[in-house]
Amino acid sequence: MGAAQRSLNKVISIQAKAMTSTTGYEFETLKITSPKQFIKNVELNRPDKRNAMNTTFWKDIYNCFTKLSDDPDCRVIVLSGAGKMFTAGLDLYENEIFKSLLSSDSQDSSRKSFKILKGIQELQESFNVIEKCPKPVIAAVHNGCIGGGIDMIACCDMRYCTQDAWFQIKEVDIGLAADLGTLQRFPKIIGNDSLYRELAYTGRKFDAEEAKSIGFVSRILPDKNTLLEAAILIAEQIASKSPVAVQGIKVNSVYSRDHGVYQGLEYMATWNSTMLQSEDVGKAVSAAIQKETPVFSKL
Repeated sequence: MGAAQRSLNKVISIQAKAMTSTTGYEFETLKITSPKQFIKNVELNRPDKRNAMNTTFWKDIYNCFTKLSDDPDCRVIVLSGAGKMFTAGLDLYENEIFKSLLSSDSQDSSRKSFKILKGIQELQESFNVIEKCPKPVIAAVHNGCIGGGIDMIACCDMRYCTQDAWFQIKEVDIGLAADLGTLQRFPKIIGNDSLYRELAYTGRKFDAEEAKSIGFVSRILPDKNTLLEAAILIAEQIASKSPVAVQGIKVNSVYSRDHGVYQGLEYMATWNSTMLQSEDVGKAVSAAIQKETPVFSKL
C-alpha cells in the first residue's frame, strides 16, 4: 500500500470515528463534524460553487462560531473546505447582501451610506467572531484561497496549506479595497508592509512556498488528506492541554497584538489574578511531578 493510500485511509478512519456531538450544528453552507474528542471540524460546504460565500454563508459562519465559543465539548477548531478548492471568496452571483448594498434606489447619498456602513459591519462581524472565539482555530487550506478567504483565515490562529495552495487578495480586481479584515490583519501577520502593499495593490497570486516564507502559513503538506491529518493531530495536542490556559493564551495574544507592551502586561496580570486560582494549575503540576498525563475538566 502506497503512502498516499495509507494517508487517505487514516483520514477515512478519522472521519468514520467522528463523534456525533454535533447536534445543533446544522447549517446550509457548513458541515460540522467531531473527528476527535474536543475537536470540531468546520468545513465550508458548497463544493459545486468552489465554496463561494453566498448570502446564507454569512449568517451560518457567524452563528456557528458564536455557538462554538460557548460549547464545552469544543476546545479546538479546524477550518477546512470541501471539494477541489478551499474558497473562491465572495459569491457575486448569489449574494443578496452584497447586491442590496450596491443597488440603486431613491435614497439620498447620506442615507444610502448609513445602510452600506451597517451592512459592511455585519459582514465584518461574521469573520470577527472567528478571532473572538476563545478556542484556537486552525485553517487547513487546499488549492485556491481567494478574496474573502484571505479575510477569513487571517482571523485564525494558525494556517496550514497544501503544496498546491495559492492565495490572492482579489478585491482590487473588482474595484474594491478589501473591507473584511485583510488590510488590518494580514500586514501584522507577515510583518512586511512593503510586500503586503504589493499583494493588495496588484492582486497577484502567491503560492504556498511564498506564503510560508512570509509567515502567512506555518506548514505545507503534500495533499489535502495529509493536511487534514496534520491539522487534526496538532488540534488533538492542543485539546489535551488545560482549556483555561489555552483560552487564556488566545485572548491575551489577540489583546496584546492590538495594545502596547505595558497594557498587555497589565491585562495579563488582571487575567491571571483569577485564572491562577484554577484547579488546572494544581492538576498540571501534580501530573508533571508524578510523570502522568493530566485530565482537565470541561469549561
